[in-house]
Amino acid sequence: MKPSILITAGDPLGIGPEITVRALRAPAVRRACSPFVIGDTAALRRAGWTPALCPLLPADAGALDFERPGPTAQGGRASLAAVTLAARLMRNGFFGALVTAPVSKEAWARALAPAPAHTDLFRLLERREPLMLFSRGRVNAALVTEHVPVKDLSRKLSKKLVMQKARLFSAALAALGLKNPRITLCALNPHAGDGGVIGTEELRVLKPAAAALGREGLRIHGPLPSDTAWSEHLAGKSAGLLCLYHDQALAPLKLLPGARPAVHWTWGLSFPRTSPAHGTAFDIAWQRKADASGMTEAILFAARLAAREQL
Repeated sequence: MKPSILITAGDPLGIGPEITVRALRAPAVRRACSPFVIGDTAALRRAGWTPALCPLLPADAGALDFERPGPTAQGGRASLAAVTLAARLMRNGFFGALVTAPVSKEAWARALAPAPAHTDLFRLLERREPLMLFSRGRVNAALVTEHVPVKDLSRKLSKKLVMQKARLFSAALAALGLKNPRITLCALNPHAGDGGVIGTEELRVLKPAAAALGREGLRIHGPLPSDTAWSEHLAGKSAGLLCLYHDQALAPLKLLPGARPAVHWTWGLSFPRTSPAHGTAFDIAWQRKADASGMTEAILFAARLAAREQL
């Protein structure tokens, strides 16, 4: 039986409705799952949705100017309503996994959303700490911190947080079918602090966390300088790379050669959630320029996670 996948179409003035409809038309998606969509009816119809494609749960924004794409309070309210409804349906067990098209942080702020973006909202609604991950082929990179200014990283990092995220990462990798996965831990400072000469976070936080995790039986190596850690992971010496901040993971991940797009996913919630690893792209919205491959990959990844949950 094909897993049922719930999809939110993102900001109605961004590329979300377009890439959602195009992904739903992909033969691989049709074979992999039974999709349901929540989104603005007018935007999805404009993108080519029909009732024959999949069921639609409306989260309508009202009158929208599709000739002037950009962040608006209307679009923010509609996309927020879609995600909030989706979370409720997921928590009640109606679908096997959730896929979210991109939303605008600025639009959510204009809509007075209680959280700036998806992961923050899920953290608030679920009252649990999730893990943000990115997968691209054999590359799996997870974040200890998410959208944190670089100047605040040292204050934000703690032994408890690193250990919490590492445990979630190990469980997420196991959900992909990787038994007893080995994780490479990135350092924060150049040369992993050089024995405390270029920063002490490795000595105070990261090494004690790795040692404590090892005593629990979790296979973790590091902290290693970022370039060494990435080299080790790309050489196949670990199943996952635990990064400390956003660009430590995203910059190398997006520069890797190969056509396969990255998938952004969240682990540690009461349900699996994935999304394409890009934003709303207002600058190309409704110009027939949007690439739906990331959305397609996100749906297929979600279907695989949901299928494993059914076993």
